[in-house]
Amino acid sequence: MSFRNMHEYGDLLVRYLETRKSVFIDRLHWNVPQADGMEFDQYDTPFCRWVVLHEFGKILGAVRLLPTTASCGVYTYMLRDAQKGLLADLPTDVLFFEAPQNPRIWEASRFFITDAVSSAVRSQVQKKLFEAMAITARNNGASSIIGIVPSVWSRWARRLNVGATPIGSQFSIEGTSSQAVLFQTRSVKAT
Repeated sequence: MSFRNMHEYGDLLVRYLETRKSVFIDRLHWNVPQADGMEFDQYDTPFCRWVVLHEFGKILGAVRLLPTTASCGVYTYMLRDAQKGLLADLPTDVLFFEAPQNPRIWEASRFFITDAVSSAVRSQVQKKLFEAMAITARNNGASSIIGIVPSVWSRWARRLNVGATPIGSQFSIEGTSSQAVLFQTRSVKAT
């Protein structure tokens, strides 16, 4: 979903932003912007794409994708802005190298699966969301995706059969041990 086609999805964008609030603010207690019952930030721009899995309108999980070439005012994308010192809650040494600005590299952020997803099907939903994210990125010209994930990423990457490479040191974000990783979109196969 994008700004260009969100009208085709009814109120899905609003429900997605409301669900983000319930996950990141209500459950995880992140200090991020909110208004009118929705969580959003400076990266929810016309450059981004939202991948939202839902069943009969009930949000199961989602992720936001943003090209590393995006620019809106002083902001670009989360990892680069952290390096530039624009984000107080993220370290400036979040990556081992200078943050890329390349149309073939996109950033994933705000990846979540809701508590409404039972443990019995959670891994299936994670896999579907990961596949949809990779397909969306590929369809927009990306060959690689970077993002910040919980430091247990290697465990879920193995479970999802996805190759990922650490590209930054571990750090704490809102009480969670996290790390920047990179993976190739072609390594994700649709089932």
